[in-house]
Amino acid sequence: MASSQEHEKERDRDQRPGILAVMQSTLAAAFGVQSEQARQRDFKHGRPLPYIIAGTVFTVLFILILVLIVRLVLSSAGV
Repeated sequence: MASSQEHEKERDRDQRPGILAVMQSTLAAAFGVQSEQARQRDFKHGRPLPYIIAGTVFTVLFILILVLIVRLVLSSAGV
């Protein structure tokens, strides 16, 4: 019985999404275009922490890029 559970945990660990899959899922979620297959993979085999970190990093970068664009536009307008 215990070996079956250990085998299942090992199989789940092997099927966890890698860093590229986490980044792709984060970007797809930000734009609302994630496929059902990817969503199922993320919920079945993914742990929440990598997605939380990726989402936080994406949000911070997105805000910084927006601030940079606004500053560039305002400086070119002479304000």
